[in-house]
Amino acid sequence: MTEHPSAHAQNGPQHPWHLVPPSPWPLLAALAAGLLAMATVLFMHQDSIGIGAVSVKTGLPGIIACAVLLAGFAAFWWRDVLKEARAEQGHSREVKRGLHYGMALFISSEVMFFVAFFWAYYSAALFPPAVLGSVWPPPGLSAPAPLGMPLVMTVILLSSGITVTLAHHAALADHWRKAAIWLAATVGLGAVFTLCQAHEYAHADFALTSGMFGSTFYMATGFHGAHVIIGTVFLAVCMVRAARGSMTPKAHFALTAAAWYWHFVDLVWLFLFVSIYWYGSA
Repeated sequence: MTEHPSAHAQNGPQHPWHLVPPSPWPLLAALAAGLLAMATVLFMHQDSIGIGAVSVKTGLPGIIACAVLLAGFAAFWWRDVLKEARAEQGHSREVKRGLHYGMALFISSEVMFFVAFFWAYYSAALFPPAVLGSVWPPPGLSAPAPLGMPLVMTVILLSSGITVTLAHHAALADHWRKAAIWLAATVGLGAVFTLCQAHEYAHADFALTSGMFGSTFYMATGFHGAHVIIGTVFLAVCMVRAARGSMTPKAHFALTAAAWYWHFVDLVWLFLFVSIYWYGSA
């Protein structure tokens, strides 16, 4: 007797492997991410890309277009993942374990991403070249006072780490209304942090083009700010899903991944605060 296909879709797979239908979204998202990186580099160097007489000048609109493209592909990708988990019941125990390993590896790659920035910063700070007068920070430049806006931002981000932990504990206890409330608080704190960083950038007395100090400062703190924005959107999606009750205490990988990501953002900020703000202005 042959099993009906609908019964297989309802009961989930009868094997432990992570076999999902082929999807174009991972490849398209990777291509969009590469285009975004290329557009950002060309924008920073005020350069153009082209072949022969055809030349395209990349600017802020090109960066925004690539970012929108990447967000769209990622949204379609994650929509399919939710469909695999809920409608197709395709996330077995091994699949869930693979998702956790994948998120852990992704965060590990992000750690090395920021290690490169810290390496560049301390390379210049501990061994300032002669062109900078062999001093750090260079004459005429200094990081914002650590006990001012940076300390406020630190308190905000650490507080958000507490609220996202409370949201995760509420989810494990099957209290989704409380989880949604704590996630809303985390999203609000993340938005306030972003506004504080925008205020800091607007009132800074140096720019990205202010030599080695400006480039390392803005690249490190700016990319961290981008991660805060991404994490805020991630948590906002989890907040909506928690309010709708579309997760369970045993099936809420998205919230777990978002919490891991947010704690990683918190930890990176602590290193930034100590290295760039405190040490940089000492």
